[in-house]
Amino acid sequence: MRRVLPAIGLPLVVLALAACSTGSPRPKPAELPPINPTIAARQVWKAQLGAVDFPLSVRARPQSVVLAGGNGTVTELEISSGRPLWSVSVGAALAAGVGTDGTTTAVVTRDNELLALREGKIVWRHRLAAQAFAAPLVAGGRVFQLTADRAVSAFDANGGQRLWVQQRPGSEPLVLRQAGVMLPYGDTLVVGVGGRLSALNPLNGSVRWDAAVATARGINEIERLVDLVGPPARQDPLVCARAFQAAIACVDAVRGALQWSRPADGQVGLAADERLLFGSESDGVIQAWRLTNGDKVWSHDHLRFRDLTAPVVIGRSLAVGDLQGFVHLIAREDGRALGRLATDGTAIVAAPVLVGQTLVVVTRGGGVFAFLPQ
Repeated sequence: MRRVLPAIGLPLVVLALAACSTGSPRPKPAELPPINPTIAARQVWKAQLGAVDFPLSVRARPQSVVLAGGNGTVTELEISSGRPLWSVSVGAALAAGVGTDGTTTAVVTRDNELLALREGKIVWRHRLAAQAFAAPLVAGGRVFQLTADRAVSAFDANGGQRLWVQQRPGSEPLVLRQAGVMLPYGDTLVVGVGGRLSALNPLNGSVRWDAAVATARGINEIERLVDLVGPPARQDPLVCARAFQAAIACVDAVRGALQWSRPADGQVGLAADERLLFGSESDGVIQAWRLTNGDKVWSHDHLRFRDLTAPVVIGRSLAVGDLQGFVHLIAREDGRALGRLATDGTAIVAAPVLVGQTLVVVTRGGGVFAFLPQ
């Protein structure tokens, strides 16, 4: 419930939502069993940001990683050494970020300002009509932003002029305070709006296709909340996404046709290889589904209730973070535990990212850790 906020235009009554979860105690996280690691990884560097108290999306570049702290520090770190290539404070706490194409980097402040940076300097800013929790997407000379009123806007990356806005009517009144779904697919912008994946023309915002991942059901607004959560998984021609607490689905992004959909109860995104789709469920069970039809292949239940991140594929394993700052390495083929990496003891706050052969994770305490599997 702590991740749910009323949509813009409604009173911000967060306490009423928090009260909904007081009826039952939080399940105790599973104790970590001893492990005989079969994959070794060494920490190659560590950096420090401000504490991360917003839904961070870490962006991998060919030789670097771009990320931010909640205090407004945005930085690009060289992947080989952790050395800052540039770093800037935008002077305000952040609500969403980071998006980058290597030239333009974009974040959103808690004052609802979309900021664009180049070479470590703010080059333009635009006041948004609503809050934003999904990181901006920078692609094709444009900055795309999904806001909490479920509108998608496009801005010119050079000057910041708003080029178009597309909004779905009749949206549910609640919205998740976490990363959403936006990704480029060829000459199309694929975005999650409510429980649907939509393909938009990036030049004018017109809808090219629309596919339902989940349909809102239930007797109250919280039960009906089915926003798509990031990161999505892409294995051409499929784009796969999770609808919060409802379902996972894969859509043919060329034809806009639903390939398959399965009930699933989770709140973080997905990862995929050429054969399987992987996800962390709300109860901490890591699940693998067959990419072609959604059949369950294996599950790993040794990390129950440990608030797992979305996984990332790394070689023959998956990497997934937990609430105590551990990164767990799980075999892609059968879900066996392969290894465990420690950070600073605070929760891993974003899906791990892989840059070349280097695995990068960020903790709530602001630690940035880089590991090199051996």
